[in-house]
Amino acid sequence: MFDIYTIIFLALAIFIFIRLRSVLGQRTGRERPPYDPYSARDARAPASDKVVNLPTRNAETMARPAEPAPDRWKGIADEGSAVATGLDAIVAQDRSFDARHFVAGARAAYEMIVGAFAAGDRKSLKGLLSREVYDGFEAAIRDREAKGETIENKFVSLDTADIIGAELRGNVAQVTVRFISQLISATRDKSGNVIDGSPDKVTEVTDVWTFARDVTARDPNWKLVATEAGQ
Repeated sequence: MFDIYTIIFLALAIFIFIRLRSVLGQRTGRERPPYDPYSARDARAPASDKVVNLPTRNAETMARPAEPAPDRWKGIADEGSAVATGLDAIVAQDRSFDARHFVAGARAAYEMIVGAFAAGDRKSLKGLLSREVYDGFEAAIRDREAKGETIENKFVSLDTADIIGAELRGNVAQVTVRFISQLISATRDKSGNVIDGSPDKVTEVTDVWTFARDVTARDPNWKLVATEAGQ
């Protein structure tokens, strides 16, 4: 029924099958899947596999923020204070936040805003103030212009700019700063007469300003959202 060539090919096929079976083994249904670099290590792998099990990379572990350094806010806020807690909350949502850089920017903004208000520079104010604060400043400028009054301001020094409050309200970070400055300020009527302040006297001025920023927004700039005279 079979010629010699058929018998030879059958014998060769059986030999190859036996060799492959001995090398590759049998599938049992318990084989480990192909390696996935994004999956967690199989914690149930047998010791003979010589696998070093790494901590499971679950969502809770990945979301846990790094522990803040004890002196993170040194020179800015006392450890454990309400201000430090507020700053921790802000930086947890905005890793780019730097309190010292913020204070430097707040000092510059303070001088710019005071100067722009005295000069009636609405364009500069609009980019630095929230809508509500801008409306209040603009109304004061409009009233002053209607009366023909002018303000002369001169900074002698900006002595301190201290963060006295910090919090995260939803996605909005708010930081309150107390400024103490030495200022020469005088308001003149339309005839040039001084009706408030003095063009020669240095006065210490304390202001408490609150700046805010949406930490989810691309715009990195903070805006002034509240002002009050400090004690």
